[in-house]
Order: sequence, then C-alpha cells, then structure tokens
Amino acid sequence: MRDSEIGSPDRINKSAWTMLAILGSTILITMYGETMLLPAIGDIIEEFDISYSTSSWILTAYLISGAVMTPIAGKLSDIYGRKKMVLIIFIIYIVGIALGGISNNIYMLILARVIQGIGISMFPIAFGIIRDQFPVSKIAIGVGIFSSMFAAGSVVGMAIGGTIIKNFGWQATFFTIIPIAIILWVVIQKSIRNDNRSQVIKEINLEGKEEYSSNLKKKLGTISRRRKQHIDIKGAISLAFTISAFLLTLTYFANVNSEDHEATSTDLMILMALIVLTIVSILTFVVVEKRAKEPLIPLRLITDKILLPSNIILLVFGITMFMVYQTIPILVTSPIPFGFGGDAIQSAMVQLPFMVVFLIFAPSSGFIVSKIGNFKPIIVGSILTTIGFASLFMFHLDELMIAINLVVISAGLSLTQVGAFNITLQYTPYQFSGISIGISVVLVLMGSSIGPVIATTFMQTFQDPTSGANIESYPSTLSYNLIFLTATIISLVSFPCMILLRKRTLKAIVSKVDDSDN
Repeated sequence: MRDSEIGSPDRINKSAWTMLAILGSTILITMYGETMLLPAIGDIIEEFDISYSTSSWILTAYLISGAVMTPIAGKLSDIYGRKKMVLIIFIIYIVGIALGGISNNIYMLILARVIQGIGISMFPIAFGIIRDQFPVSKIAIGVGIFSSMFAAGSVVGMAIGGTIIKNFGWQATFFTIIPIAIILWVVIQKSIRNDNRSQVIKEINLEGKEEYSSNLKKKLGTISRRRKQHIDIKGAISLAFTISAFLLTLTYFANVNSEDHEATSTDLMILMALIVLTIVSILTFVVVEKRAKEPLIPLRLITDKILLPSNIILLVFGITMFMVYQTIPILVTSPIPFGFGGDAIQSAMVQLPFMVVFLIFAPSSGFIVSKIGNFKPIIVGSILTTIGFASLFMFHLDELMIAINLVVISAGLSLTQVGAFNITLQYTPYQFSGISIGISVVLVLMGSSIGPVIATTFMQTFQDPTSGANIESYPSTLSYNLIFLTATIISLVSFPCMILLRKRTLKAIVSKVDDSDN
C-alpha cells in the first residue's frame, strides 16, 4: 500500500478532521450557552435585586462545577470509554439548560449553572481524542482549530444572545440551545466510536512502519491499564471544597468592603474564618492527594518543571479573559455617567470584535505554532495581551476604544493559549496525558472562576450613588480603573514563566540528546 492510502505519522487523516468537527461542535454549543447570557448580567442583577459580587456566581458556579468535574470525567472516560462519557455529560448539560430557562430566582439560576458547568468536563476528553488522532507534529493545528470553537460559540452567543434577550427576555436564551444540543447528541451517538481502543487496533493493523506500530501498541497498553483505575472521591470533594472556600472568601470580602455596607466586628471575624478555612482546605487537598493511591490530580504533574510554568500561563489566560467577560457588560449597560447607558445588544456589539478576532486567530495560531514552535507565539501573545490591558486601563471611556483594545487582547490570548496547551500536550508522558490535560483545563477554569470575582470585588467595593429621589449605586470609574490595572499586572506574570519554560525545555532537549549519544 502507498502512504497516501494507509496514512503516515505526519499526515492528518480524514477521520481525524471529522472527529475534530464533531468535538468542536460540542465546544461551540457549550460556549454559546456560556456567552449568550453575558449581555443579560445587568438585567439579572436588576430583576433579582442582587449585588454585583453575588452576580459573579452566575459565571463562577458554572466554572467551579466544571473545574471539579473535569478530572473526574477524564478518569471516568479512561475507565468506561470516551463516547459513553461524552453522551452522559451532554445529557446532564441539556438538563441544566432546561432548568436555567425556568429559573425564577438567583438560587435556582445558580443551581442550573452548576449543572450546566458539568458540560465543561467534556473538554479534556476531547483534547485526549485530538492527541490520539493527530500526529505529534500536527497537534498544535488540532488544538488551534479546537480552541477556535470556544470563540465561535462566543461569537454566536454574543451576536444572537443580545437580540434574544432584548426581544424575549434572558430566559429564552436557554431554550434556543435545547433542540441544537439534542441534534448534536444524536450525531455524536452515530458518529463517534465507542472508545479509542478499536481505533488503535485498526491503526496497528494498517500501519506498515514498525516504529509507528510500536508506538500505537504502547497506546493500546496504556488504554488497557487505565481501565483498572478508580476515582479519587476524597480528592474530588476536597478540590470542590478548596475552590468554593477561596471564591466564597473573595465574594464575602467584596460585600464587607462595599461602600453601602458598614463593616462590623462580626463581619471581620467571619472573613478571617473564611480565610483560615481556605488555607486549611488547600492543605487538606494536598495531604489527600499525597496519600491517594490513584490521586485525582497527581501533585508531581502540577510541580513538573516544564508543565508548571505552562499551566501558570493558562491560569493567567483564564483570569484575564473572564475579567473582561464580567466587566464589559456591566460597564456598557450601566446608566450614564456610570457607563454608556446601553442595552444587551450594544453590550454584545462591543464584545463581538473580541470574539471574532479570537475565532480567526485561534486556528491560525495552531498553524503558526506547528511551523515556528511554541515560544515565539507565547512571547508575542503575552506582549499583546499586556499592551491591550494597559491601553484598556488608560482608554476605556469610549466604546470604540474598548472594542479596539479588546481586539489586541484577543489576538494575544489566542496565541498564548494555543502555545501553552501545545507545550502541555508535547511534554507530558503519554500515560499521563489525560490527567495532565485535565489539570491544564482545571487551571483555566479556576482562573475563569477567579476573574469574575476579582472584577466584581472592585465593582462592589467602589461605587458612586445616583442623584435624585431614587438613589442607587453603580460601579465607579475607579473600580474599572482598578480592574483593568489588575488585569495588566496579572498578565505580566506570563513573562517570567516564559523565561523558565525556555530554559527548562532547552535543558530537557540537551539532556535527551546526551542520553541518545550515550
């Protein structure tokens, strides 16, 4: 047989593209469900009469459940098969969407968002399939295109969500997802194989090259061993408790320090107790994972010299991106002079360029990374992100300037994300790939949970009252200045991480060459 018929280690097969399209669609619909609600945050705050810090839980609850379920779903997919887990997770996601559509109070909405967040746990399963389907030299292309579906869903959510919210109310946005999700579930059921074991066997039989066939057999052995794994329930519970305690502390801090709240000694005692609880929960999680035979998140992967700085970059990505998601809708829809006095559609239009550029740059970043390596795109991306946030800090009094700055930030974030994820995929031993990808996704989700809380903490703490008979308070100019300044400072964290990555990967390459010579 010719290589063109049986495939080669560096050729992307048609089946890989088909799988990528199907998996990308799941991400598209999930992110559509996430971003369609963003223009309505101001409306929800007013309808349910909640604080700005409480409103952060509309995003945070979704992301916490995703962060907790991601490593669990990855383990379950290793044991019971990827297709089965994707289908089960998607059903749970549809239930959460339906519940969100009938929510009539903030507590029911947050519960719905928790259930929807489980849908995020499909991401590492999808990344694992991409790694199996794509050649090592082409993984960045798959990651880039897959990542672009995040933006594609966001573009659709922003473009359609604002119109639906204005004409039919924010609850209607949920009901638009249900029929599409059901159709996609049927497509997955009919198109994706039961698990990746049969595919590996097929490739072993087809491949004529001994070295490549040997690598595939190693994959098969890894799959068989994974089926004997168990779920670290204690680790999952302690992880959920740790993340929740940390975010609850931030939220309570915002409420205590708000200008319309006079802090008492009881408030300070509760705040201190929450801080202590957060510290204890972190230590408990570390102890639980050290003692676990099959830890949910192996600490050695978290502390790996190459994976650690890469994951910190992804954490920064999550924090800064979702600070934008939380802040811009409130800034646009707040009345003049506290904001631009816009509606849901205007809010969507300001953020739409951010999503469109991400949609264009993410797949392009994959091809760029596959051609010139990981570090130059990460360096350029980090520089663009920092410049964008610094400019947003100085120029955010005009909607056009905000949109332009968001374009710069979006280009930077897309380059950074693809490069960092590709490093994780390339430098993780194959037998730990699912867990390692899960860790990276969890850190992105943790960052995405922290970002909205940081933003709303400033909004809740620094407010200005309106004049007239009905006095209300809105986030002040100072609060937005502090949000964008903080995002700038956080984005600077990527630079020392890049330096460490460069040194450690070069050292790893030299060490590998020396070993091969010996």
